[in-house]
Amino acid sequence: MLGIGLWALMLAGSGAVHYYLWIRLVRDTTKPRTTGRRLATWGVVLSALLAPGTRMLTPLFDPSDGGGGRFLAWPGYTLIGVLLYLLMVLAVLELPRALLLRRWRRNAAQQDEPAPVRVPVAAAAPDAAAVPAAAEAAPAAPGEEDQRLLGRRLFLGRAVGTVAGATALGTVGYGMSSALGDPLVKRVPVTLAKVNPRLAGLRIAVVSDIHLGPLLGRAHTERIVRMVNGLQADLVTIVGDLADGTASQLGPAARPLRALESRYGNFFVTGNHEYLYDGVEDWLDEMRNVGVRPLVNERVEIRHNGAWLDLAGVEDLAGEEFGRGPDLGKALGGRDLSRPVVLLAHQPVFADEAARHGVDLQLSGHTHGGQMFPLTAVTSLVNPVNSGLGRVEDTQLYVTNGAGFFGPPVRVGAPAEITLLELRSPLPA
Repeated sequence: MLGIGLWALMLAGSGAVHYYLWIRLVRDTTKPRTTGRRLATWGVVLSALLAPGTRMLTPLFDPSDGGGGRFLAWPGYTLIGVLLYLLMVLAVLELPRALLLRRWRRNAAQQDEPAPVRVPVAAAAPDAAAVPAAAEAAPAAPGEEDQRLLGRRLFLGRAVGTVAGATALGTVGYGMSSALGDPLVKRVPVTLAKVNPRLAGLRIAVVSDIHLGPLLGRAHTERIVRMVNGLQADLVTIVGDLADGTASQLGPAARPLRALESRYGNFFVTGNHEYLYDGVEDWLDEMRNVGVRPLVNERVEIRHNGAWLDLAGVEDLAGEEFGRGPDLGKALGGRDLSRPVVLLAHQPVFADEAARHGVDLQLSGHTHGGQMFPLTAVTSLVNPVNSGLGRVEDTQLYVTNGAGFFGPPVRVGAPAEITLLELRSPLPA
């Protein structure tokens, strides 16, 4: 649950953001004291309350397939996605908008200056009374240029609002089709120095960040199981953030995992979201009940074609707040150092610790690949690898975008995925 201080911060931030949106989308596009402006203003106020209210109040409702959480989550989280892209497009349009207004003001100022009237000298004496009349007729009527400028500003405001709204809605529509459709299947070869020719070819399915909750339920799990089973993997690994709720609420949505098929077993480690709600042990029990083995700071030995692989898993870093957390020394203690070790750890930042313990390959999720551009750039700054295969010292690190989403049901520039890794030997088979 979120604290009162964070709630207040979210409301204040929403208020500031929506005041800017009111300026650009209401004040700049409507005339004062009109019904349209009043209705649009109330719409902005409602949005300012709904956006943070969704994150604050949704956890209070039942997130299961038949629960009430979806009735708030769907409109609220979709709105948050639209707001992100509205802000981004409006920010991009600020400079050309300002330059165009500056040009209009300069032109209006020049036209307001009365043009000098030249009268022939010979005609000055007999027709002197005509001079002031001609001088008064030269400039535009008082306020005429101001009215023209106001009309242009209104036109510009409506044009900017239309472009921003159409772009935001179009982007969110595309992002929703990507987020709610089937995840992509990625096949990635990984060469490890300790993999001998007999172990080469071992296939590991990697799934993370399923995020069962009010927006993704049992049907989402069934789709993932169907797709993973189609890969015919030797191992299936679920690398954290299975659900946004308790096992009593969302356990039924996770139970299709019972149908997962693999040659050597299915394994699970916790993510940070497993600690956001009471009962992480309940989720570990739920996984055991559906035939998915949790690796809680422990390892298992996998034998393939007469060769051995160590598969280890640690609790997520978020568990440290609850007296739990990762213990890689415990997970790897006493192992045969000649064997390759693959580590399941939800957060990519744990790869620094994995490298110090000689881990050959770490499998992670957590980042969602950024989920929504331009957040992709933000997550790239704070993680050693944001998406795909990379390296931290001598440890290779694979980070999956995840098979679900968190918050807005939108993915732009970071499609959902299920990955099949195939281990390769540096030596010819």
